Amino acid sequence: MRAKLRSVLRGLAFAAAAIGAPNVSLAQQSEPLFRGKTVTIIIGYSVGGSDDLWARLVSRHMGRFLPGNPNVVPQNMPGAGSLVAANQIYNTAPKDGTIIGLVNRGVPFEPLLGNTSAQFDPLKFTYLGSPDRDVIVGYIRSDAPLKNVSELRTQELIVAATGTGADSFTYPNVLKNLFNLKLRIVSGYPGSRDMNLAVERNEVHATFISYDTAAREPNFLNGSRKIFLQGTMTPDPRMKDVPTLGGLAQGETEKQAIELFLARANMGRPFVAPPGMTPERAGALRDAFKATMADPVVNEEARKQGLNVNFVSPEELTELVARSYKADPKIIALVRQSLR
Repeated sequence: MRAKLRSVLRGLAFAAAAIGAPNVSLAQQSEPLFRGKTVTIIIGYSVGGSDDLWARLVSRHMGRFLPGNPNVVPQNMPGAGSLVAANQIYNTAPKDGTIIGLVNRGVPFEPLLGNTSAQFDPLKFTYLGSPDRDVIVGYIRSDAPLKNVSELRTQELIVAATGTGADSFTYPNVLKNLFNLKLRIVSGYPGSRDMNLAVERNEVHATFISYDTAAREPNFLNGSRKIFLQGTMTPDPRMKDVPTLGGLAQGETEKQAIELFLARANMGRPFVAPPGMTPERAGALRDAFKATMADPVVNEEARKQGLNVNFVSPEELTELVARSYKADPKIIALVRQSLR
C-alpha cells in the first residue's frame, strides 16, 4: 500500500513539474522574430543612384515595422548589373530574413533570356515588393551628333553601361540587335553616377538610366542633357513628345518581342529575399515593406529626394515573372537573340 502511494505521489510530482516548466517552443514562438538581430539590405549598385537612394530610405525606416524592431543597414555590392548581389542572396544568404536585397528589374528575366551567369531560379525568389515603377530612358548629351533615333541606322552612338543584366546594357543591346541600330556599348561602370560622369567627361555620348535619376541631374535641368528615347510601348505622360521603344517595332512579332522585353519595366525596383523562407518570416518582411511604403514619413522623405512612391505588391511581381516564363518560345528566342 505504501509502495503504491509513493508511486502515485511521484507521478503527481512529475506532472506538477511538467506543468510548471516553461515550454521552450512556445517561448521561442512568442519572441519577436527579429529582436536583437541586424537586417542587411544588399544593394546591387554603387552609391548615389536611384536604387541606392531607395534602399537607404527603406533601411532607415523598415526596422520600425519588423517584429522586434531590428537595426536595418544598407550594404552596396555592385557587379554585373546586380547579378553578383542576386546570386549571393539566392545561394548563400541565410533564410531567416536577416539578408534581403534590391536588384535590377531585369535580373529575374536573365535565366529566361539565356544568361548563364544568373545562378538562380527567379520563380523561387521571395519577392517583397517594389517602392516604385519608373521608365528607362536614353539619356544623351545635348551636343551629341544625334537629332533623332532613326539616325542611329547610319550613325554610331557610344553608350555607357554597368553589366549584362542591367537596363543600361540590355536596352541599347536590344536597339542594336533587334533594330540594327548602331550603338557601341562600353560596360563595366559600377552605377548610374559613374555612367553620368562618363557622359560628362565625353568618354561616351549617352547612357540608359531611369527617368527619375535623369530628371534629378543638374545637367538635365540646365539643358545640357536630353532624353532621346523612352523604354515604353506607349508614351509616359512626363515625356509625351519623346519616341518610344514600342514605336520602333515593325510587325506583330517585333511588337510581341518588345512587350516581353519590357515586362521588366513593370518590376520597378524589386526587393527580394532568399528562397525557402518560412511563411512566417516571409510574411513579416512583406508586411513590413508594405507598411514602410505606406508610411507618411517615408513618403515625405522620398518626395524631398525626388523619389515617387508607387508600391508594387509581391504578388504582382511574382505573377509578372511567372507569366513571362510562359511566353511563346519563338518570341523568347527572338528576345534572346537580340540580347547577345
